[in-house]
Amino acid sequence: MEQAQTSTAKKLFTSDAARKLMSFGALIIIFVGFSIASENFFKFSNIVGILLATSVNGILALGVTFVIITGGIDLSVGTMMTVSAVMTGVFITFWGLPIWLGVIGGVLTGVTAGFVNGVVIARMKIPPFIATLGMLYVTKGLSLIISDVSPIYFNDTPVFRQIAMGSVIGEIIPGFAVPNAVVVLFILAIIAHVVLTKTLFGRYTFAIGSNEEAARLSGVNVAAWKTGVYAVDVNIRYRLRNLQKVP
Repeated sequence: MEQAQTSTAKKLFTSDAARKLMSFGALIIIFVGFSIASENFFKFSNIVGILLATSVNGILALGVTFVIITGGIDLSVGTMMTVSAVMTGVFITFWGLPIWLGVIGGVLTGVTAGFVNGVVIARMKIPPFIATLGMLYVTKGLSLIISDVSPIYFNDTPVFRQIAMGSVIGEIIPGFAVPNAVVVLFILAIIAHVVLTKTLFGRYTFAIGSNEEAARLSGVNVAAWKTGVYAVDVNIRYRLRNLQKVP
């Protein structure tokens, strides 16, 4: 009887729900601890600053989550965003294209790089670690060559920075100026959750990560779906970090 109770308790503490609750509980404890340690911690400006810094890493995590679920890894996260940001600067600042067209061009640059990663990994069977490590150096070199090792400024298009750093909520609710970047993070998190739990793309992503061979034998085009996952990964990751880096 005692052994059964011990086994039940162990299962409760090792379940996915328990792990999520413990992680959230740890976050609450840290939050309360810092609030007690410093009276400035709980100020609105500080909370907004924390959320703004978290929005970058949060959006990065959303994109990489899809890759990790499939059992892969992406080491080219930073440099692929860098080359996307550089190309956006080229399109808007050097070529004089409209902002929306320049942003689309930057996104397509990242998607193309992610697509190449996916093809190399899924079709050529190169391990993700090696493939993305190679892409890391390729995109880093391209960024330096295209930018001529010089920063690209958006002085003529200040509205570009406001896409992420402005506050639509602040205009609606005075005194509650939460940056758009934070709002977009929460919106993307909801979208990612829906995609992973309610769509075919999400189910296949989990299926490939659980057992790639079983998914293939079930009729799933594993190569095509893995390629799509790497392309979506870059598309999600690129946007806000680029916008927040604008001087």
